[in-house]
Amino acid sequence: MTSLKYKNNQSVLVVIYAKDTNRVLMLQRQDDPDFWQSVTGTIESGETPKNTAIRELWEEVRLEISENSTALFDCKESIEFEIFPHFRYKYAPNVTQCHEHWFLLAVEQEFEPILSEHLAYQWVSPEQAIQMTKSSNNAEAIRKYILKVK
Repeated sequence: MTSLKYKNNQSVLVVIYAKDTNRVLMLQRQDDPDFWQSVTGTIESGETPKNTAIRELWEEVRLEISENSTALFDCKESIEFEIFPHFRYKYAPNVTQCHEHWFLLAVEQEFEPILSEHLAYQWVSPEQAIQMTKSSNNAEAIRKYILKVK
């Protein structure tokens, strides 16, 4: 089987929050510096959403999470959203929607992520995170699962 030329339109969102401060980790995209978001990534062939979340946590912030970690919580929620027009070139023609699976990761305390795919990071209040992200689904996940945690 040849490798996919286009990105799969199935992805994960992993909202990381620190238990000690209840702040959320936000990452600044390289391909759109005005865009701040949680850890996200495309589900690759043969991966489950949870496998993707674990891989993306390692790739994007160098956090190693074991398969049976209870810190990584599957929200058992997935949503469809419209892919921003300036990112659509990564997908097959006529693909305008993405299917995103939501996860939360509770860490004991804030840490300094080792960034490979982002320009910068900030630990911010859930309210700030909601204001910072251009992604309405990222904002909704924080609103629904983190603000509820308080």
